Amino acid sequence: MKNKFFNKIAIITAALMWSVTTYAQEVVAEAAPPAPNFFNQAYNNILVVLTILVLILVVLAGINLVWALIESQRMKLLDRYGPEVLEKANLTASGSLWSTLSEKAWKLVPKDKEQDIDLGHEYDGIRELDNSLPPWWLWLFYGTILWSAVYLWYYHVSDRGPDQQQEYVAAMEMGEAEKAKFLATQANSVDEKTVTVLTDAAALAEGKEIYTASCMVCHGANGEGTVGPNFTDKYWIHGGRINDLFKTIKYGVPEKGMISWQSQLRPAAIQKVASYILSLQGTNPPNPKAPQGDLFDPAAAGEKSTAPADSTAVGQANSPKKDTTAVNDVKAANK
Repeated sequence: MKNKFFNKIAIITAALMWSVTTYAQEVVAEAAPPAPNFFNQAYNNILVVLTILVLILVVLAGINLVWALIESQRMKLLDRYGPEVLEKANLTASGSLWSTLSEKAWKLVPKDKEQDIDLGHEYDGIRELDNSLPPWWLWLFYGTILWSAVYLWYYHVSDRGPDQQQEYVAAMEMGEAEKAKFLATQANSVDEKTVTVLTDAAALAEGKEIYTASCMVCHGANGEGTVGPNFTDKYWIHGGRINDLFKTIKYGVPEKGMISWQSQLRPAAIQKVASYILSLQGTNPPNPKAPQGDLFDPAAAGEKSTAPADSTAVGQANSPKKDTTAVNDVKAANK
């Protein structure tokens, strides 16, 4: 009878442990992100620790259940045979599992036996006794030792955990990704009042791609102008500043057949294509269209010129002038 009872308890405990383990494995499999990195590994490790804690709780609950059933059997025997028979058989009731563990952990000494642990020191009527430390403090202390051993093995012996340098690199990469994401949102918040000229090669290359796909039909492959005006001269119909060009592309010129591009191009894309168009000034393509609009001088408007530098003019400006003063003085002395 007794064996059957314990067999049932063992089967129930094993079933509970199996179900919890299976559920924990499913949770880990579903929750684990597909891209492995240090942070995902830490997340999986936390799930494993939680799974272990759940298993420990299940085992403790099973032990407590068994203990309670044993105590109930002892109480039945006590009612049937009396305390004397149970004392001889060492089957007296010992209380609950936790109370028994608590008594053994605290190692409490009865008051009538305190002289056995008296250290002989007395201060203001207070005697010093050699009592055991509180079990919670001891368990916490032992836990820190265990944790330090696991930490040392995981991060410094097994090379499974990232070291400080690897964590720093991973954090910096994550920070750069967040920074790029933030700057991308800021780039799309530009408008005709805050837009500036972009000069980096990558932005101008993207602007050229947009120009080729959307603007070349009306303004020519090199900005020489066909149906639309010429972009390579210094004359502009709606203003030659980056703000004016951004506004023209964004809202269009419906009366002249140019559509509004704000529904097809993001503000950052409009800024790039406008910067590329300004970089076409002074390129002198073949078959340019006649100038249209008003002459626009970036220097007079207080803006930096985007036209390419004239190498001939630069060469003339940088060439030193010949000093003929000394030669004339020599000629005058020889006369």
